[in-house]
Amino acid sequence: MARLLVVHHTTSPVLQEMLEAVLGGARTDEIEGVEVVTRPALAATVPDLLAADAVLLGTPANIGYMSGALKHFFDTVYYPCLTDKVGLAYGLYVHGNNDTSGAVRAVETIAGGMSWARTREPVAVVGALGPADREALWDLGAVTAYSASLTST
Repeated sequence: MARLLVVHHTTSPVLQEMLEAVLGGARTDEIEGVEVVTRPALAATVPDLLAADAVLLGTPANIGYMSGALKHFFDTVYYPCLTDKVGLAYGLYVHGNNDTSGAVRAVETIAGGMSWARTREPVAVVGALGPADREALWDLGAVTAYSASLTST
């Protein structure tokens, strides 16, 4: 069975809504054979990532950057997984109160350094979620889960 790893730092009600929307898409009945595993960023491990066929990342934008928790995840997995996860499909969602561009850029730089393959454009939301944001998040979850099903090892 394919595995989608969802690594998130959920620090607010809006980020909780975002997580629930991506999980709704990832767990849709239309995508079969994919186990969805969620881990808070501070608890995600090297074995979690090595067992994943795709990864979905969620973070707040904190002072123009990804959360320290997501950065810790990357610091933990970078070298141990660098050569084993080349081409790993990934998706990203970010929430900010003012701007999300620095957080998106930082995650994409690290994912690019790990030679991961983005499944679609990141979903970046400033302020409250609207219906279009929820739909985009659901789609991100579904597309990333589907990518896991295609690359299952």
